[in-house]
Amino acid sequence: MKEKSYFEQREISCIKRLDAIVEELPYFVKDFFVGVELRTSALTRLNYAYDLRVFFDFLTKKVFKGKSIESIELNDLAKLEAFDFEYFLSYLSHYEINGKNERCTESGKARKLSTLRAFYKYFFNRNALPANTPSKVSMPKIHEKEIIRLDTNDKVDEIGDMLYTVETGQGLNKRQLSYHNNTKIRDAAIVTLFLGTGIRISELVGLNIEDIDFNTNSFVVTRKGGNRAVLYFNDEVASALHDYIDTRNLDEDKKENALFLSLQNKRICVRSVQELVKKYAKIASPLKKITPHKLRSTFGTNLYKQTGDIYVVADCLGHKDVNTTKKHYAAITEDVRKKAASSMIIKGKD
Repeated sequence: MKEKSYFEQREISCIKRLDAIVEELPYFVKDFFVGVELRTSALTRLNYAYDLRVFFDFLTKKVFKGKSIESIELNDLAKLEAFDFEYFLSYLSHYEINGKNERCTESGKARKLSTLRAFYKYFFNRNALPANTPSKVSMPKIHEKEIIRLDTNDKVDEIGDMLYTVETGQGLNKRQLSYHNNTKIRDAAIVTLFLGTGIRISELVGLNIEDIDFNTNSFVVTRKGGNRAVLYFNDEVASALHDYIDTRNLDEDKKENALFLSLQNKRICVRSVQELVKKYAKIASPLKKITPHKLRSTFGTNLYKQTGDIYVVADCLGHKDVNTTKKHYAAITEDVRKKAASSMIIKGKD
């Protein structure tokens, strides 16, 4: 039997978690998830479930006091007004669920409102609800955040500093150094791949050895939504990958086709990649909170500065809508404009 891919295993895991959460929610919620299954991924539906769980928990605490989540009916939802959803968004600033204190950012509130709009729309289209009330509520205003990335210029070389830290272990504590000799070549390949291709963390974790083609310096990734795409890398990335693959420690009787392995010779997990990036970045750039996504931003920034082509950046990053790319990299446009202005010649030499 063919071994399931990382993404197939992730899909199964998401479905299991989704089923468990749906069992905690009102009976009619299951209809919604069946209805959207064909046009959504399991991960998207799982996020819907998390959002709905918070919403129904809110209803039992603030609106339908005395009711349990399981006892809420569609008729109860029909009674809610726009104010109730505005109250919900306010509630999300600080709330408690399952004994834990939580808070939502502006983008987190926007996502939950989007979930409720989709949820209500499903039942409204089937004449089970009289209106899509959440759609009457304005989306929270999301303030643009500064792009956090590693910088390389005349004054600093944070990219070089981070790669140096990965290669040498300089600045690591005694406990971290005890693992470093066994992981430094793998970690260098991971960090170089992030910086050289802008790959997403899920795409990196899901890579298999057979996805890499050194003849064309390319690899195949599974994008959001399950689409497959070919990305290319330069000789620096190729060298780092070669070094790692050549030294990989793998028991022949326990073959694992994942490209990046843990010390237990199993596919490395997302959390481990996040922690290793955090570990090295804290030394190389202590004032910045660098994550794998910030390394992706570093790649996008450098690519835009070098090409000045937002469409190339969007394609390489896998953004379906170029406006998403423009929104994140608009600030860099100013640098491109200055460079263009300084290179413009109005009057030729006499």
